[in-house]
Amino acid sequence: MDKFIVSARKYRPQGFSTVVGQSHITTTLKNAIKNNQLAHAFLFCGPRGVGKTTCARILAKTINCENVGADGEACNKCHSCVSFNDGISMNIHELDAASNNSVDDIRTLVEQVRFAPQAGRYKVYIIDEVHMLSSSAFNAFLKTLEEPPPYAIFILATTEKHKILPTILSRCQIFDFKRITTADTVDHLQEICDKEEIKAEKPALQVIAQKSEGCMRDALSILDKIVSFTNGELSYANTLEHLNILDADYYFRILDAMQQQNLSDALLLYDDINRKGFEGDLVLNGLAEFIRNLLVCKDERVAVLLEVVESFKDRYITAGKAADAAYLISGLNILNEAELNYKSARNKRLHVELALIKLCYLGQALQLTSGEPGGKKKQVDSLRPVSFRNIPAMELVGSANARTAGGTAKAASSGSTIKTGGTGSGNYEQPDGREDGRTENREDKQPENRKTEGQEGGAKLLIETGVKEKLPVQTIRQSVPPVTGGSTLGSLSKIRQQFSNRQQQDEGNSRKDLEPEALQKVWQAYADKLRENKNPAVQSMEMAVLRITSANSFEVVSSNNLEQKFIEGEKRILSEHIQQAFSNKTISFAVIVEERVSDNEEPAERPLNRREQFLQIIELYPLVKELKDRLKLELDY
Repeated sequence: MDKFIVSARKYRPQGFSTVVGQSHITTTLKNAIKNNQLAHAFLFCGPRGVGKTTCARILAKTINCENVGADGEACNKCHSCVSFNDGISMNIHELDAASNNSVDDIRTLVEQVRFAPQAGRYKVYIIDEVHMLSSSAFNAFLKTLEEPPPYAIFILATTEKHKILPTILSRCQIFDFKRITTADTVDHLQEICDKEEIKAEKPALQVIAQKSEGCMRDALSILDKIVSFTNGELSYANTLEHLNILDADYYFRILDAMQQQNLSDALLLYDDINRKGFEGDLVLNGLAEFIRNLLVCKDERVAVLLEVVESFKDRYITAGKAADAAYLISGLNILNEAELNYKSARNKRLHVELALIKLCYLGQALQLTSGEPGGKKKQVDSLRPVSFRNIPAMELVGSANARTAGGTAKAASSGSTIKTGGTGSGNYEQPDGREDGRTENREDKQPENRKTEGQEGGAKLLIETGVKEKLPVQTIRQSVPPVTGGSTLGSLSKIRQQFSNRQQQDEGNSRKDLEPEALQKVWQAYADKLRENKNPAVQSMEMAVLRITSANSFEVVSSNNLEQKFIEGEKRILSEHIQQAFSNKTISFAVIVEERVSDNEEPAERPLNRREQFLQIIELYPLVKELKDRLKLELDY
């Protein structure tokens, strides 16, 4: 019985033409070989399982081939190609940097580079997982990588390009490998299934390609597992079962239950999924991906991003067009939040069920906030600014000469009426049957008929009092004071000015100027209050000296910064205390620091600073300054 070889090794590409999904790189390498424009160092970087090491081996074999074809492919017949295919070539050296990442390993490699190849034109060194080298190993490799012998070519491969030193990157030609598309993976898997005589359904291969996420090695490994599991037959059902993937039909049924607000069906579906052994986070992630696909299907231009089984593609497009975009986006937000908080939830099942409950009633919530028929309108939309009616001032309406004080009594005796400019509930009925505010004579529009604010208030007060006491209308009319001309705004300003003048006059009568004895008493009273509260600022206040500078300002002289800070801390309350005591709100004070020396004590000598010491030295010894100038020294004062 032959030894089993996994498909990833058995069907590893042996030429540039068999590399899947990397045509932009294979074309460049073939042209470089044909034109003899090979670089001395290459860096292949990209995701795992996309062909980096494979392309490095094909390049190493092709540049040493004795009969390179016109298309840049190796002949696979010469001695160099045969020895390479058998694994006995002496010109190709592979180094796993993950296990040989020390400085000594790189030094050994550098020593081998000095020897020319025995057969062939080039010695090729393939260093896989080069990002695992230590910093010292990279530095030991720099000089050789920059100026290698003409027969040495280095091919570095890595999955993490950002971990490589910039000095290494600048010495290499960089080739970025991309993920293999789902279509290319499916075609390659189908080709292998045909060679191995495996019955495979295309939806099953599409599921394998999606699961591999652009990694051909993973796709081939999954294929081998499922073939062993199903005894050589790949179907859509057993592929889903083996890969522990939920069928998209479950998600379509959950979507129907959510759109119909049928919570019972949604919970029963989740219970069925849970019984099959699927974890809650897998359900949340799958449902979020499902809704994302529906959102993608709403626009035909973006539908190319849909990567699902072809048998479900039409169903996705139909469901996506029927679903509301706002509903799908809100559902994605709910699922994303639920998936983020899944790990911290104690009751995992309840956490998923709560997300399903929100999704089931999401349509109703959107309907309530969108203002659709059957739902409540947004509260923000229903809010309108309050419209205030401009009610004209109340006045007497009567004969033409009822505008003066004398005419008022005549108007009252001849059946004159009280008129307002509004039509509210406070209007009074006119003698002629018309409502107040509908009279034809709008005398309130004339400038000379506008009354002052005080008269308007008096008229209103008299009318309200008469109504409350149920007095006759004629009595109320006679009680209204006469109306004289004037401006309402002008009257209001005049009242304010009178009040302000009166207040200033009262303050001026009781305001006191600063006097030394009175100020000292007020200051000491506040200090006594601080002593009762055991405030540490009391000592600073008692030691301070008060100096009056003007009638409304004085200075507080303290002997050091500490006393100043204590007094400044009480400045706000202290200012209010002094202003209240003198009935003068303009009093202010400033806290200053002055060193006070008593008459009996002589001032202590202050120590010299560094600058003063230097000046004193050069005064005594002028040569020191000359030495400083000659040596161009600078002193740190």
